Amino acid sequence: MAGAPSTVQNSYSTKSERASSVTDQRQRLTISAIEEPNPFAAGQKFLATIFDHWKISGIMTFGSGRPANAMVSGDPNQDGNTSNDRLSGYGRNAFVGPDYASMDLKVGRKINLGGRYHLELTADSFNLFNRDNQRFQVNDEGYYNSAGQFIKYTQSVGGTYYPAYYQQPTSLMKPTNSFAPRQMQLSMRLDF
Repeated sequence: MAGAPSTVQNSYSTKSERASSVTDQRQRLTISAIEEPNPFAAGQKFLATIFDHWKISGIMTFGSGRPANAMVSGDPNQDGNTSNDRLSGYGRNAFVGPDYASMDLKVGRKINLGGRYHLELTADSFNLFNRDNQRFQVNDEGYYNSAGQFIKYTQSVGGTYYPAYYQQPTSLMKPTNSFAPRQMQLSMRLDF
């Protein structure tokens, strides 16, 4: 991984290092369609002028969640790298993040203005149904979630030595933000 601090690990040395990639998505369905309906016959010229020759296209995307790491800030394994430690007891990418679904729609029409002049009208909608597609925080390696913080200090209680502890947040494996909400745009282009 260029640009990210990491240590070289032998992924076959321990089972906790063998896992799915952060970009692994087990199920994904994408449906795309384009249609140019012309419902009015030549005898209905006025209605055909208004309602015919519109182009409608759409893309629906559905996907299952992607693997997520239970990362911890601090340096629990004391290797000098504070960017690659996980919550104790969990392997790499042990959790699966939220699923994703979106529908994009485009409606457009080209109007002949005479000669070589054409006016093109377009309306686009992204995430048409405004689904809340939640996600974990994203970094260079993909998806991860902060599972806690490693607090290093020295303390003795009743003759027992406690060198450090994990401070676990209440938001463990909860999405921290979302992909874009519904967005719409209108455009007009004159070809000459």
